[in-house]
Amino acid sequence: MVVNLNHIIDQVVKDKGIDRAVLVEALESAVLSAANKKYRNTRDLEAHYNDDAGEVELFEFVTVVDEVLDSYKEIDLEEAREIDPDVEVGDSLGMKIDASNFSRIAAQTAKQVIIQKVREAEREGVYNEFKDRVGELVNGIVRRYERGDLIIDLGRAEALLPHREQVPRENYRQGDRVRAYISDVKMSPKGPQIILSRTHPGVVAALFHFEVPEISEGIVEIKAVAREPGSRAKIAVVSHDPDVDPVGACVGMRGSRVQNVVSELRGEKIDIIPWTPDIARFACSALAPADVTRIYVDNEELAMEIIVPDDQLSLAIGKKGQNVRLAAKLTGWKIDIKSETRAAEAELEESEEGEEGAYDDAEMSEESELVEGNGVAEEGDAADEAGEEESD
Repeated sequence: MVVNLNHIIDQVVKDKGIDRAVLVEALESAVLSAANKKYRNTRDLEAHYNDDAGEVELFEFVTVVDEVLDSYKEIDLEEAREIDPDVEVGDSLGMKIDASNFSRIAAQTAKQVIIQKVREAEREGVYNEFKDRVGELVNGIVRRYERGDLIIDLGRAEALLPHREQVPRENYRQGDRVRAYISDVKMSPKGPQIILSRTHPGVVAALFHFEVPEISEGIVEIKAVAREPGSRAKIAVVSHDPDVDPVGACVGMRGSRVQNVVSELRGEKIDIIPWTPDIARFACSALAPADVTRIYVDNEELAMEIIVPDDQLSLAIGKKGQNVRLAAKLTGWKIDIKSETRAAEAELEESEEGEEGAYDDAEMSEESELVEGNGVAEEGDAADEAGEEESD
């Protein structure tokens, strides 16, 4: 009794998410591999899936000749016409072979081919599903630790959260739920590798995209994100609608939106800054809450020197330089911060050096004139001595 494979194929396609054409090709390849194993590759065989009958049909092709030299690949004209009366010499004749009497070894070979094809199709399907999702947040369940790395179950696939992409002081146990950022998807000999991150700046941007409707609708845009994972982050936003405050939209009613992001990041502090194309104003905003007295911009070197009141210097620099470091990352410019006293001292030193240089130049000029005068006098004295000698 021949089993109808249509129901089995449909079930596998539903459970594994594999394309039906791929599975049918795997069946045909498996049957053909088993047949070649049985006949030791001595015959010209082809396998085709009959969708109506729900079975894989195997055909042997032979060439019609007057005199048979190779009985495996040729057939006599008289014998061929018993199968097909219209056949002529040189034609290729296909004959159906009963595939149900394959040996146990051949059947095992067919099974291995099917399993391999299904596995490859699954891997390809997972890769195609996730390769276009780089930059998205995904939810998963912690399955196990491997040398400090976390293996996260995403449903159809397992992903890797490397130790270097984990936030310090964040600990997970087996079975914990985790939300992470897809930073990379690549194909390897062992299958697709999905790399997750909890430290990427995109995590903050993706969380705000999820929490703030104005961002998902394109009214508010995130221009830049700077982050020191587990400690502090700065995010620059701009509104494309003059009636919408970008900072207020991200903060939400009574800070509900930003608090949801902070909670997901387990207490990481977030500064929301209005973006402006004026780099000086943007830098001043990025250094908030510190006040800025004045700022010098070097457009060629992409560097800024910012002067702040003496009592604001530590606030502008931040704990262990964190505030100015994040501001530099956010703007993409080099930032040098000085207090008003230090800036005044530096200006005074520069002016004194300038005066000393001018004084030195004046002294050198006087010395040069004196040397030249002495030279003329010496020449005159020599001439007078010569005249006295002649008069004598």
